[in-house]
Amino acid sequence: MSGRKKIFLYAVISVLLFFAPPCEAFAQPTQKTRLLFVFDDSFSMFGDWQSGKKIEVAKKLMSEFLDSLKTKNSPDIEIALRCYGHQFSLWPGPVNCEDSKLEVPFGTIYSNVPKMKEVINGLKPTGTTPIAYSLGKCGYDFPDTKARNVVILITDGLEECNGDPCAVSLELQKKGVIIKPFVIGIGLDVTFADAFKCIGKFYDASSETGFKNILNIVVAQALNNTTAEVDLLDIQKKAVETDVAVTFYDEFSGAIRYNFMHTLNNLNNPDTIYVDPIGTYKMVVHTIPEVEKKGITILPGKHNKIIVDAPQGYLLLKVGDNTSTYGKLPCIVRKAGEMKTLHVQNFNASDKYLVGKYDLEILSLPRIKFNNVEINQSKTTTIEIPQAGTAYISKPAPGPASIYVEEKNQLTFVCNLGTNSMFENIVLQPGKYRVVYRSLNARETIYSIEKKFSIDSGGYTQIKLF
Repeated sequence: MSGRKKIFLYAVISVLLFFAPPCEAFAQPTQKTRLLFVFDDSFSMFGDWQSGKKIEVAKKLMSEFLDSLKTKNSPDIEIALRCYGHQFSLWPGPVNCEDSKLEVPFGTIYSNVPKMKEVINGLKPTGTTPIAYSLGKCGYDFPDTKARNVVILITDGLEECNGDPCAVSLELQKKGVIIKPFVIGIGLDVTFADAFKCIGKFYDASSETGFKNILNIVVAQALNNTTAEVDLLDIQKKAVETDVAVTFYDEFSGAIRYNFMHTLNNLNNPDTIYVDPIGTYKMVVHTIPEVEKKGITILPGKHNKIIVDAPQGYLLLKVGDNTSTYGKLPCIVRKAGEMKTLHVQNFNASDKYLVGKYDLEILSLPRIKFNNVEINQSKTTTIEIPQAGTAYISKPAPGPASIYVEEKNQLTFVCNLGTNSMFENIVLQPGKYRVVYRSLNARETIYSIEKKFSIDSGGYTQIKLF
């Protein structure tokens, strides 16, 4: 291929790449969603609820809801039904706390709606309320963890088998088996609500109409991701900060839900992401230092803005004329007045920090400290140190030796030399130094040898301890 043809081909490829759609990690997902309805058929469902018995009202409303669900038929949606409290009677004999069964395994809406209606319509409340046991079994009902696995628990009572539904729910979420469950309370005492909030997102269906509406709301959330944007504000409250990693955690389980690099779109606005409206999130913006925002809820059906203050500037660390004998020279960065290490930045590089004041400790020999270094919005603060010099130290015999820097008639320890080494190159900042040495074979202090020497920037000094 001729040079001219190659140039033409490269140009064509460049144009195609420029106009090609970006790879969107947060494009609207087509991931399969599985809805597992866990239906309470315990004896308490015989209780009265507005127009009739709870069980009869719930059957009617669930049947109507399942019929309406047919409009959402999709190969990416699967539904299933587990019931509890329906196989064994409370009397006579001991209570059966394993009275829970997957009545309709996962299948499409089209195939499973008739099956689920048939099962629900035939239910007769007889047993107890093993919520924890049932939730634990849910973990085995889902074929795998590659889908959005959603549990919708419909109950009129609390755990009656000494299980811990909260612990079971949390464990399933941490393992990634399910995402945060929905809990719909049917005619519950309002004082019971707190007992279910630890399981998942609780809805109190205090009325028949409320139950019907809540079912639709829950399923709408379960089936639809919604849009959001993360606004990282500068000092002027403009959403222009970007190019930083952002992580969304499930606030309940602590599981990582989303992790992405923040960007601004072609209109210079925060890019749109798709977020599951199920659950509550903690967001960490991985600035230096990190910014954290808790209690984030995503409202389905609308575009959500998640706003945090993240004004940033730059810190540039330089060594003289950028020709350093140090090679890789690190600097410890701390918040001003604090001892905790915030970041370690290498010299001859620039890093972004939140606006504020920082203390720097440069790991040179000797160490150099700068306190209250100010980082300003969108500006670069430059810290420059002189180029180091090299001390070439030779001993007549193995023995301990120490180097000190001399300032204002005071000696400050810098480093020790290797006891068994005879020759060493030590990179030092410009200044006045002393080295003290004694041979291993010399057992008296009077045989100590002290030498003064100076280090010039970029220079080379030979010290013979003879």
